[in-house]
Amino acid sequence: MRFAALFGEPLRALSPRYKKLIGTIVIIIWVPIYALVAMRIGVDILPESNSLAALAYYAIAGTAWIIPIGLMLPWMSRDPRG
Repeated sequence: MRFAALFGEPLRALSPRYKKLIGTIVIIIWVPIYALVAMRIGVDILPESNSLAALAYYAIAGTAWIIPIGLMLPWMSRDPRG
């Protein structure tokens, strides 16, 4: 049984405008938190490692933040169903 049938109201899909607002807020929150966590991991783990491992870590950590955002961007620009 669908949620809308339980409450008698049709569920409205989010408009692209609200999706973009939600996505922008998520990005503004996500990037600084990710940067702080990646920096903390680098500071805790990398002083004992060699420079090649540090280079690999920062190359991966420096580009990995875009994966969740890249998955969210198509959702933000998609038109509502129905």
